Amino acid sequence: MSTETTEVHAEHDDHEGMTRKRIWNVFWILLGITCVEFFIALYLVPNYPAFHPFANPIYIVLTLFKAFFIVAYFMHLKFERISLIFAIIVPILFIIGLILVLTNESHHWIDLRL
Repeated sequence: MSTETTEVHAEHDDHEGMTRKRIWNVFWILLGITCVEFFIALYLVPNYPAFHPFANPIYIVLTLFKAFFIVAYFMHLKFERISLIFAIIVPILFIIGLILVLTNESHHWIDLRL
């Protein structure tokens, strides 16, 4: 019986990781990233036209950071086994690569029409 309780306790420790303090830390990080996005959208882009071409790539990177924190902490992927992480991340990387290739191809077709 002692072995069973230690195994159950060890299994519980694997999924234990989201303390109240960690939840608030992730919340503040997500809030900070969102504030930076709002600052860019509401101040930099309207007031500095030269910044406009850089705004969308910055939004994409900041949104990917937010998605990482949400998936890692609130969906508990950070606390899962590495094989499950690779099973989710590898297809996402292929999808991102496909989006980049298709975006490049669409620019080629737009250039042909001009």
